[in-house]
Amino acid sequence: MTMEQELAIQNKILKLKKTRNAVILAHNYQIGEVQDIADFVGDSLELSQQAARTTADVIVFCGVHFMAETAAILNPTRTVLLPDARSGCPMADMITVEQLKGMKAQLPKAAVVCYVNTSAAVKAESDICCTSANAVKIVKSLGDREVIFVPDQYLGQYVTAKTGKKMHLWPGYCPTHARIMPEDILKLKKEHPQAKVVVHPESRPEITALADEVMSTSGMLRYAGRPDVTEMIVGTESGLIHRLSKENPGKKFHAVSRRAICPNMKLTTLPKILWALEEMETRIIVPEDIRLKAKQVLDRMLAIV
Repeated sequence: MTMEQELAIQNKILKLKKTRNAVILAHNYQIGEVQDIADFVGDSLELSQQAARTTADVIVFCGVHFMAETAAILNPTRTVLLPDARSGCPMADMITVEQLKGMKAQLPKAAVVCYVNTSAAVKAESDICCTSANAVKIVKSLGDREVIFVPDQYLGQYVTAKTGKKMHLWPGYCPTHARIMPEDILKLKKEHPQAKVVVHPESRPEITALADEVMSTSGMLRYAGRPDVTEMIVGTESGLIHRLSKENPGKKFHAVSRRAICPNMKLTTLPKILWALEEMETRIIVPEDIRLKAKQVLDRMLAIV
């Protein structure tokens, strides 16, 4: 796409956005031009909060399916659009309602904490939701209760280490973060000895053990803004580097691995956003019985954070 074509599409999106009274939300892992046209860019927690308080009639969600579902759960009277219906999350697909019900039957006294990377139906079967930014805080809020944590085993292991809680973990994982290997970190540390290593808690334990800091993407952005941080090895999906570089000119950011790319996050493009606003597709609708239960789970999280 030429610069002229991109500009023409941007202008059409902005005009249609005004006509539709729409807001564009984009995750930190989206491609740069999608982040640049969004009204708000953030991590899962920030996008959930933004979705909960928007006054727009239409929410165009540039992320993956469970994120758009979350917006639909919190905004039943608004139209939620996902520009590419194929934008799913492999981790969210690793746990089903039936599997969670089976785990609950085996551990009836345990509280169920679901990671936001789950379907609306799984959220509806849980007690409270969490994101990577607040998982430790959410689990601590449950007092002495044992916890069933689904579906991310690596985030669950990180929370267990931070809280000392008895946690029953589902063996799910994020394929993108699981592709980051210790040799990736060690190679970059050798090449950039002054750089801080900051990784996402969805990473394997052997990766978090090599890090200077373990943080959500919002935490990484705040950390990068510190005056004492001038160079970072970024241990998460590579899309975050666009925003890191944009907000921190003059600082150096190194992608941890060429393999740390989520293909589903890269499906959203400017032409697809334009199509979504023109055709009002693809609309994300959550059945009301599931929505009401899932909303309680999300509301409990938002009340704590």
